[in-house]
Amino acid sequence: MRPIGILGGMSWVSTAHYYATLNRMAAERMGGLHSARILLHSVDFAPIAQMQKDDDWQGAGAVLAEAAQGLERAGAGLIVIAANTMHLVADQVAAATDLPLIHIADATADAIAAAGLKRPGLIATAYTMERRFYRERLEAAGLDPVIPGEADRAEIHRIIFDELVRDEVNDTSRRTYEEIAAKLVAEGADCVILGCTEVGLLLNAGNVPAPVFDTVEIHCRAALEAASFETGETYV
Repeated sequence: MRPIGILGGMSWVSTAHYYATLNRMAAERMGGLHSARILLHSVDFAPIAQMQKDDDWQGAGAVLAEAAQGLERAGAGLIVIAANTMHLVADQVAAATDLPLIHIADATADAIAAAGLKRPGLIATAYTMERRFYRERLEAAGLDPVIPGEADRAEIHRIIFDELVRDEVNDTSRRTYEEIAAKLVAEGADCVILGCTEVGLLLNAGNVPAPVFDTVEIHCRAALEAASFETGETYV
C-alpha cells in the first residue's frame, strides 16, 4: 500500500476524523494490527480561512501546493485534500506534483450514481454550495444537485465556522441542520451530501429522511482503493 499524503488542518477536527477513518478502514480490511500508511501535513487554518474570506484562492492554493510538494518529497504515493471547500484549488495543487490527487467531489458523485440516485441535497460551506467548482463535478456525473436557500446557506456556513471547526457541537445547531436537510428532501432531493467534512458532527443516516453520503467516509475509501492499486489489494 502506497503512503497516503493528507493535506489537513482545514479544520483539525475533520483531519482527526480522516486519520481515524483511514486507519479503521485499513484495519477492517487487513485485520490484526494493520493500519494505514499516512503522511500528514496539517496547515494552520486561520490564515487559510482568512484567504477564503478575502477571495484569495490563489494564495490558499499556493500554501497547499507547497505542502503537497513536501509530501511528495517525503514519499507519499497520492494526495488527498482533507476538506471539501479547499477542492476549489484542487487543480492548482494537482499541478504542483506528479502524484495523483483523489478528488472528493468525484468520489462522492461516483458513490451517489452507483446507488442509482440523481438529486443530492448539498449541505456545505457557502463557498462549496454557491461556487461552481463542486457542483460542476456532480453535474458531470449526471447528477442534479439541490442547494439550500440563501438564509439556510448562511446559517449552515455560520455554524461550520463558529462552532464545528472549533469542535463545538450543540443540539440547537443539530436541529437547524436536521430541518434544512428535511427541507431539501421536501424540495425533491433523493439523498443528502454531507459536503463539509465537519457536517457529520451533526447529521448522519439516523436523523436525515433520505440516504446520506458522508464525504469523509467516501473520500477515505477512495484513497485506500487508490493506495492499494499497485499491490492488488481491495478495500470493500
